[in-house]
Amino acid sequence: MKRDNKDRAGFTRRAAFIGVVQLGVFGAIGAKLYKLQVAQHSKYAMLAQANSISERLVAPERGLIRDRFGVVLAGNQQHWRALFMQALAPEPAAVLDNFARLVNFSDAERARIAADLGDRPGYIPVLLKDYLDWPDMAAIEVNTPDLPGVIVEVGSSRVYPYGPALAHAVGYVARPNQREAKADTVLALPGMRIGRTGVEAAQDLALRGSPGFVQTETNVHGEIVRQVAHDPGTPGQDVTLTIDAGMQALAVQGLGEAAGAAVVLDARTGEILAMASNPSFDPALFDKGVPAAVWDQWMADPKHPLQNKATDGLFAPGSTFKPTVTLAAMKKGVLTADTILDCPGFLKLGDHVFWCDNHTAHGEITVTTALQVSCDVFFYQVALMTGIDPIAEMATALGLGTNLAVDLPNVASGLVPTHDWARARGIHWVAGNTVVQGIGQGYTQLTPLALATMIARVGTGLAVGPHVTRRVGDVLQAGATPQDWPVLDIDDRHLAVVRQGLFEVVNTQAGTAYASRLMIPGVQMAGKTGTAQVHDNTAAEKQRNFNDMTMPWADRPNALFVAFAPYDAPRYAVAVVIQHGNFGAQTAAPIARDLLTYAITHDPAGRDVPLAGGGVANAPVVPGGPLPAAVPATVPVADTQAMPDGTNMVVQ
Repeated sequence: MKRDNKDRAGFTRRAAFIGVVQLGVFGAIGAKLYKLQVAQHSKYAMLAQANSISERLVAPERGLIRDRFGVVLAGNQQHWRALFMQALAPEPAAVLDNFARLVNFSDAERARIAADLGDRPGYIPVLLKDYLDWPDMAAIEVNTPDLPGVIVEVGSSRVYPYGPALAHAVGYVARPNQREAKADTVLALPGMRIGRTGVEAAQDLALRGSPGFVQTETNVHGEIVRQVAHDPGTPGQDVTLTIDAGMQALAVQGLGEAAGAAVVLDARTGEILAMASNPSFDPALFDKGVPAAVWDQWMADPKHPLQNKATDGLFAPGSTFKPTVTLAAMKKGVLTADTILDCPGFLKLGDHVFWCDNHTAHGEITVTTALQVSCDVFFYQVALMTGIDPIAEMATALGLGTNLAVDLPNVASGLVPTHDWARARGIHWVAGNTVVQGIGQGYTQLTPLALATMIARVGTGLAVGPHVTRRVGDVLQAGATPQDWPVLDIDDRHLAVVRQGLFEVVNTQAGTAYASRLMIPGVQMAGKTGTAQVHDNTAAEKQRNFNDMTMPWADRPNALFVAFAPYDAPRYAVAVVIQHGNFGAQTAAPIARDLLTYAITHDPAGRDVPLAGGGVANAPVVPGGPLPAAVPATVPVADTQAMPDGTNMVVQ
């Protein structure tokens, strides 16, 4: 009995001990669970989410570029693309090999991907393939388990509805290079583009916008389970230009196959209404990458399609420079409206003879007649009386040979020489140099945009500056009203004399541009023709009075014409330059006449208020045919629809 009690007591102590141990163990476990699940719940919840939720930045939608009436000149087109998040792939190299077996890669694409993978942080995806078609999409979808980290999404590319017609003015975009992507990681995002030329470059920062993000949940294999959150970012601002797409189309039509440029300004504000450069190119090619064959073709073209001849083309102005010489002489006091100079058909200076055009002897004439018939000998004499420095000073006042601060990249200032300029270059300036400056030859080199500015200033007496951007977002840019520009420091009486001479050029039968006068009742234009030699004629050629039309194209003179209208209330100014077009009266003046006819009859500067929300107000119509239809702001993907660029799109 005693032994049973002793055994029972021992069992009770052991049971109690085991119970205490069990209680301690379970208590410790409970405490740990409490700590993990309650006290440190937030910490471990965040860690768990980090293991399953990945975040990546996405490129914003680029802003639109519109004309002054709201017509889209640069928009966005949606397409499918494949991206790769290296952090989500346990074996990135194997994933890329699997992807390459499904979608064709060029050697250049493989090299780009390898370089991108080495440079990109984890939250920046790498572009694998742009512009996926339906077979590519199907292959990727079927093989998703073998492609962890591969993401298929809708991207956008730049589309230019009017293609080459506005390529130089609007510009183009291209992918950032490696240096740019390293300097700014946002630029490394697939779909980001940088403006390289034109307005795309000048307003690039405003057009870019700010990136957004996408959060996705992935499983242990790196496969995306669902999208948790999506912020598309802030789209770029829309940019509204001063350009009238209808007038631009007419300028391109007028140039036809000729190499050259045409510029139309609002003469009171300096707004660029049209700026055509010919030949041109397809700006959309730069978004995807220009094929080598196309690039080689552009480089071999003697007419230089990539050059914006309106802003970067430098040409001797020829006789279109004579109004500048006239105003310089009148300001110096060596010429008045009544001054009479004799033109025997030539000017002999030392042992050199400077001929008048076609060796014509105009006799004793005044400055208005000299402008009317474009007498070279008259202006040879005026230049000698004035001197090169006063001529250059007046040229600067009229916007020639100086920085016009245009809101576009790569705008050439041009050149009007001075004595200081010549000395700095070791040029011994002689009287003969001044003589040829009097007719816009020699060292003087100007852009069509500068010539349009000059004639606008002569017509209005305002120091207008050319500009192409009207609004950025909702903000109206400076220079939209005549009050934004100061009055020129030029005597009104001198301007009146020059304007009268330019009127007679176009509106009298003896004028060199009479055949291109306006046919609008009660409206006249004033202008000046120009023919600028690019070939140094030999003595033998001059002796036989050869025909320029028989020369090779590259040796023929350039043809020029500048004008403003209406004569009694100048509102529009135009400059046309035809490379190797021979005579300005025959080739350049008719184009200017048609552009000013459009301007007067359509008056784009008088109806320039776009609708709220970017709609089209009073859409212009080109004489002889309608404009191409403008595309919506963003062209969505559609069910196996063939887009204009040949890309097949599929439903999102």
